Amino acid sequence: MRLNNITYESILKVRRMFSSSRFVTSLALICLGMAVVSQAQEATQNKVKLGDPGLTSGISGKGVLTVKEVKSWLADEQNHLVLSPSLPLGLAVGEKQLYIPEDNPMTRAKVELGRQLYFDRRLSSDNTVSCADCHHPEDSYGRGTRFGVGINGQMGGRNSPVSFNRILSKAQFWDGRASSLEEQAIGPIANPIEMGNTHLNAVKTLTGIEGYRLQFEKIFADGTTIQNVGKAIATFERTLVTLPSAYDLYEPVLSLRKAFGEDLDDLEALEEDDPVLFENYMSKLKRSQSNPMSESARRGREIFFTTKGRCSACHVGANLADEKYHNLGVGMEAEEPDLGRFAVTNQPTDRGAFKTPTIRNVTLTGPYMHDGSMETLEEVVEWYAKGGFPNPTLSKDVKKLDLTAQDKKDLVAFMKACTSKLPKVEQDRLPK
Repeated sequence: MRLNNITYESILKVRRMFSSSRFVTSLALICLGMAVVSQAQEATQNKVKLGDPGLTSGISGKGVLTVKEVKSWLADEQNHLVLSPSLPLGLAVGEKQLYIPEDNPMTRAKVELGRQLYFDRRLSSDNTVSCADCHHPEDSYGRGTRFGVGINGQMGGRNSPVSFNRILSKAQFWDGRASSLEEQAIGPIANPIEMGNTHLNAVKTLTGIEGYRLQFEKIFADGTTIQNVGKAIATFERTLVTLPSAYDLYEPVLSLRKAFGEDLDDLEALEEDDPVLFENYMSKLKRSQSNPMSESARRGREIFFTTKGRCSACHVGANLADEKYHNLGVGMEAEEPDLGRFAVTNQPTDRGAFKTPTIRNVTLTGPYMHDGSMETLEEVVEWYAKGGFPNPTLSKDVKKLDLTAQDKKDLVAFMKACTSKLPKVEQDRLPK
C-alpha cells in the first residue's frame, strides 16, 4: 500500500516508535497533511488564466481528428477536471463579474468539444455555415460585413456582435433576447436565415459522427442533446478573451503616479528611499513602454472618462461596456425602425435601445452600430458629438458634445489603444 510518497511500511516504523495513542494522533496528522497537500496540488492544477493558448490549441496532432486521438484525449482525467479560470490584466478588474453557470462548469474536454462545434459547418442545413462564419478569429470574432451572412447568401438585419469577452456577460444578442451564452449558442442553428437547420437534425448529424458521439457521452451524462451543444460552444466562447492592450498596460502606471505623484519623479532618490516602490513602478513602466499609449491616446482617455466625452456613461467596467441597452437614435429615422430591446420587453422606454458593444478591439470590428451603418470610428464619434438622432426614447446620456477636431482625433486614438491580441485558436482539427 502506498499513500503518495509515504509507504505503509514507514507507518509501521512510526508505530513502533510511539505508543498506540500517540501513533493514532501521528497518523491522523500525516493523513491530514497529505490531504491538504493533495488539495493544494489539485487546486493549482485546476487554475487557468484565460488567454492561455493551451486551452484553445486543440487536441495535438495534424489533419482530421481521428477516433483514436479522441479516445486518448477523453481517457486523460486531467481533461475532465473542473477549471477555475482567472482573467488577464485589464479584464481582471472584472473578476467578480466573471460568469459561469453552476450547471455548466468549465473543463478542458468541454472547451475542446465547443471549439470543434464552433468551427464545424455541418451544424448548418447545407454544411456551408458555422458559428465562425459570422464571428471569425481573423475578424476579431466579428465579421467585416454590414449584416451577418447565412446559408444561401441570405443577410440578416443586424451586424454580427463579437463573441470575445462573453464570460463577462449573461444576456446575449443586440437585444438581449438570449438569457445566457448557452441559449445564444444554439439560436443561430435553427434560424432560417443563419444556419437554416433544426435542432433535431443538428443533433442527429452529430450523433452520426463517432468522434463527436464519444465526446458527448463522456462529457455529459445525457449525451448528445441540443442543450449540451449549447453548453459546449458557450464553454469554448468563454475562453475567448482580449489580452492586455496599451491602455491596460498604462493604467497601473497612471494609478501609481496618482498615488505617489512627485515621489516618482526622482527615480534615483526613490530607489534609495523605497526600493520596493521603485521596483514596482519600474516593472509596470517597462511593460507599458513595450506597448505605449501615444500622447493623443492619453488625451483621448481623459475625454473618454470625463463629462467632456461622456463615453464612460455606457462604456464602463472591465470590458468597457455596461451590458445595458441604450437608444442612440441609430436607424430611428426609418419608417419602420428596428425597435431592438422593445421587441423583448414590450416596454415603451426600450424602443430603439440596443446593448452597449465593447470598446475593446473596436478598431478591428467595423462596421459599427447594430445595423452596421457606420464604416469608421470617426463616423461614430461624429454621431455622438451631434447628440445622436432625436426621438422620443433617446437615452438621456446621449447629448451634444463640445469637441474640437483634435478632441475627436484623440478619442479615436484612445479607442485604438484598447486594441490587443486574442488567444491563438486551432480552427481546422475536426472529427471526420
